[in-house]
Amino acid sequence: MTTTTMAEQERNITSFHLSILVLYALITCTTAADTIAADQTIKGNETILSPQQTFELGFFSPENSTNRYVGIWYKKISPGTVMWVANRNSPLSNNSGELSLTLQGILVLRNSTGDVIWSSANSSSSLPSVRNPVAQLLDTGNFIIREENGSPENPIWQSFDFPSDTFVPGMKFGKDLVTGLERYFTSWKSENDPSIGDHSVWIETKGYPQLIVRDGRKIRFRAGPWNGLRFSGEPNLRPNSIYRFGFVLDQREMYYHFDLINSSVVTRVVLKPSGSLERLLWIENRREWLLYLTPQTDSCDRYGLCGPFGSCDINNSLSCECLEGFEPASPDQWNVADWTQGCRRSTPLDCGSGDGFRKYSNLKLPDTQESWFNQSMNLDECKMVCEKNCNCSAYTTQNITGSGSGCLLWFGNLIDIRTFMENGQYLYIRMPASELATGRSSSVKRRVVIIVPIISVLLIILLSVCVFYRIKKRKAKQEGSSILVLLYSSVGIGSISGTLKGAYGDDPGDENSKDDLELPLIDFSILRKATNNFSDNNKLGEGGFGPVYKGVLGNGQEVAVKRLSKTSTQGLDEFKNEVICISKLQHRNLVKLLGCCIKGAEKMLVYEYMPNKGLDSFIFDGTQSKILDWPTRFHIIKGIARGLVYLHQDSRLRIIHRDLKVSNILLDHDMIPKISDFGLARSFGGNQIEANTNRVVGTYGYMAPEYAGDGIFSIKSDVFSFGVLVLEIVSGKKNRGFLHKEHSNNLLGHAWGLHKEGRSLELVAASLDESISLSEAIRLIHVSLLCVQQRPEDRPTMSSVILMLESDGKLPPPKLPGFFYEKATTDTGYSSSTYGANSTNELTVTMLNAR
Repeated sequence: MTTTTMAEQERNITSFHLSILVLYALITCTTAADTIAADQTIKGNETILSPQQTFELGFFSPENSTNRYVGIWYKKISPGTVMWVANRNSPLSNNSGELSLTLQGILVLRNSTGDVIWSSANSSSSLPSVRNPVAQLLDTGNFIIREENGSPENPIWQSFDFPSDTFVPGMKFGKDLVTGLERYFTSWKSENDPSIGDHSVWIETKGYPQLIVRDGRKIRFRAGPWNGLRFSGEPNLRPNSIYRFGFVLDQREMYYHFDLINSSVVTRVVLKPSGSLERLLWIENRREWLLYLTPQTDSCDRYGLCGPFGSCDINNSLSCECLEGFEPASPDQWNVADWTQGCRRSTPLDCGSGDGFRKYSNLKLPDTQESWFNQSMNLDECKMVCEKNCNCSAYTTQNITGSGSGCLLWFGNLIDIRTFMENGQYLYIRMPASELATGRSSSVKRRVVIIVPIISVLLIILLSVCVFYRIKKRKAKQEGSSILVLLYSSVGIGSISGTLKGAYGDDPGDENSKDDLELPLIDFSILRKATNNFSDNNKLGEGGFGPVYKGVLGNGQEVAVKRLSKTSTQGLDEFKNEVICISKLQHRNLVKLLGCCIKGAEKMLVYEYMPNKGLDSFIFDGTQSKILDWPTRFHIIKGIARGLVYLHQDSRLRIIHRDLKVSNILLDHDMIPKISDFGLARSFGGNQIEANTNRVVGTYGYMAPEYAGDGIFSIKSDVFSFGVLVLEIVSGKKNRGFLHKEHSNNLLGHAWGLHKEGRSLELVAASLDESISLSEAIRLIHVSLLCVQQRPEDRPTMSSVILMLESDGKLPPPKLPGFFYEKATTDTGYSSSTYGANSTNELTVTMLNAR
């Protein structure tokens, strides 16, 4: 039997104790707690986890930043997706910060010098006394302070009361009417800077509560009041299998909330640094957040776009129109798409004579800040209250569920109205009794009786002025008559009426034509002054037509002046063609022609000014391209598609653009795309769908094979150009001159190869990684390849393209694209040399007017 010494026994005991301590340390390190006790601190890389390890709280640094913040992020599904930040505007500059819970139940964050840079006491006006406080991270993502033995349902303080940019299930979004606490969201300053940004989302409590998005103090978007089913301005907010939602409004609080139906689904609402409000779903098999819903869908969602008593309809060529019974307050501004002054009543109200109400349907209800509501009245009682108050301008049902209930009244102007195709609401607007009694026809007759004598007098004066004006302008008539004869005698155009006739005399075209062009003629001196004598400092760019200058007219309106160059590859034919094709086109995705100028050899076109210039200045610029995130690019692509649908099937003539490319897409101040440059466009009448030309014009890299090779153009040749344009927008690369280290394919061939191998996402520009919707990108690339198929009959129409982009139906497989060639000849089913590099170069020399 072996005996051990006392020293050996002590060593064995010590070793055993050390083993226990190491084991305990391993257990405590690998199993993080969900609480912080009083006087406990968290620092460095230490974290706490919610019970099911759904969320994690600790210190983090955003990408490309050395600043440190205390935050909460998703643990299991997407490490790095932060949903709450404590010290947003007070970052730590190093790793020495400490978060602790005091004995008084206050969370305190200190920096390396011991100074408090954030405290839960700062975000709450008063905190109840607490004996044994504990801070806990719940599986909802809520970080709370409670009594040690207290219920999480009754916290002393909670992060859900002070949200950052993210709204998750279980939160209340709105106001506590007892304590005055308002729960609202503010955007991050940028994707890598969680400090408070420029945008915020509120439940506006003035008048009847409504959801609004602000840029600073200015309202950016208004989802409208809650109507019992949804916010009035969110027709797409419908019951679904993912989450339930609702709005609570009583004497104690008003708030919006949503809760998951299936707890395995993860969803959140985020206010992006751009100001976009987005509902996202986590798709586990793709490991990505998918954009599920956004209330801001188009330009009609811009707050107050159409001014008082104006209504926005995105399906109209001109988005804004006055409500029935109203007319533009400033017709001149309205005619140049400046709708800010809105509309006024055609006939003034006369409350003493007994006004009535006209019913308007399918509307987004107006701004409710100047409104009054009662939840117990019915619609008849609501009408009676409004009738008795001459300042009441409109009324409707406050809650549309069931048979409807409640009363909502407006006072003063009605602003921020839009028309929906579905899920809109009724609105009863106060109208003068005379108009309701006799109808619009009698109203029109009454105006005619008044206006006709006035017009007669004005005509006499006008004729006298015209005689004098024609004598003074006889020389100008001689200079411009030959040009106007060519313009007037164009197919389908009888005359250019109005100012042109006044300046140059009678119409020299077909007198029987009823199709007049209402296009103002702008004096050369006005444009010379507006452009500072066509100064280089005002020059916006130059195309095949000639230079384009920015100008400011006498009334302050900004315009773009397109001046035909003496050395231009285009001439009178293109000038005439652009006037004919675009002068009567009215669509939100087409640039608007405001007028023209003809003086001797000078020929100019005057367009609305696009402050963001051409799409090419963003897509192909390494710095500017970062401004266009994925939602913006996708919105631009759909806008271009809608513009082409209008040209191909909805305008009075079927128009083929023939020169669709990135540089011919202009962007307004809201980044809404406008198709421009119609100098090469051709119009079809009747049932004509294609034509042939001996003069092939356009831009190499965008032209369809049948057009470049045989001069055959149709709506399908525009579809081909659209497909090329989409691939360029997605990739940030030019089709012409595309280079790749692994092959010599052009951009179309590169996209085709990636698609066949299931690697389409590799085509997407690297700058879009953070904002991209993977499902949208894959679908968009697929659709673009359908558009660039070699055979025109295989390509979809633009209306089909819209449907494919806005649905999730199965897409047909694309066939080989046109102008596709590889370094090594392959058996593709088409002759790879038909439109290869050599033949294309030959076309360029012999019959292609390429730019």
